[in-house]
Amino acid sequence: MKRFVIIPLMMFTIICIAQKKKNGTVFIEHPAIDAVESMMSAMVNGDAEAAAPFLAEKFTYYNGNNSNPDYKGTPRENFLKWTDWYKENLSYTSIARQPGAYPDALVYKDGTIWVQTWDVVTGMHNETGVKMDRPTHCLFSLNKDNKILVMIEYTSDPWDDIRESSVARKNGTLYNSHDNINTVRKMMMAIEHSDLDKAYGYFIEKARFRNINKPRGEFATLEEDRAGLEKMLETFSIDSFDVVGYPDYLEYEINSSKVVMSWWNLRLTHKADKKKIVLPAMYVHYFNDEGEIISETGYYSMKLFEDQLKEPQVAQN
Repeated sequence: MKRFVIIPLMMFTIICIAQKKKNGTVFIEHPAIDAVESMMSAMVNGDAEAAAPFLAEKFTYYNGNNSNPDYKGTPRENFLKWTDWYKENLSYTSIARQPGAYPDALVYKDGTIWVQTWDVVTGMHNETGVKMDRPTHCLFSLNKDNKILVMIEYTSDPWDDIRESSVARKNGTLYNSHDNINTVRKMMMAIEHSDLDKAYGYFIEKARFRNINKPRGEFATLEEDRAGLEKMLETFSIDSFDVVGYPDYLEYEINSSKVVMSWWNLRLTHKADKKKIVLPAMYVHYFNDEGEIISETGYYSMKLFEDQLKEPQVAQN
């Protein structure tokens, strides 16, 4: 019985071994890698003259993300014109290997050479200020003279942002008077008068709260935010919340966001020593279509707040 079990296992092992077939060698150092990295550096720096000697006469560039079945790639002449475009339109350009990555040169038995790279290309578009920060993976086919025949690039596309930023384009409507502005004012006045039931009634039950002093991505629930405010009111009394300037309400076309931005002087009194505190603050409130607040972000300096507590009492305007 055991003999019949062992025989199939041996046959499976033999089949697996037979399926392995070496077809070339992978190099971590190779003249083809040097040629590719030199060409890419010249391209990113906008130096078409320096890039040209590394390209074969029948060189073709392909965008690996292009799914058009009729796409024929970009010939050598147009690729070099594109390189000139880099020089004329981009600043602060650089290219570096992605952290932890390095290029490979694959030399096949038939003499075919391919190089694969993983890089990060950075820069700034001069006209729009759009930042380019593009992780990019490239495949290069080279001939026996280490001239690049084919370049296939897989990368993110910053060009949509550049095109959209090249012309003036509205992204919604700005209001200085709106029901959502009224909601924010009423909410802040309710807090000023310690009417927390009314104040938090303007928020949805699952509203999220954060301020600039919290770690990025950390939010409080409505219950947690109210508990924190109630604890603060044990130590401080509210003198007044005064609007600075006027709030803005923005209805964005992108993502259909509805946002009220408002600026305040929060005037408080420290109950223990009657010290007066004035804390400048900015609030950003996001609304749903029903006019309810779905999130709040507060921008204020806790250091300024703490420094005022430490300072000798001075008259406040």
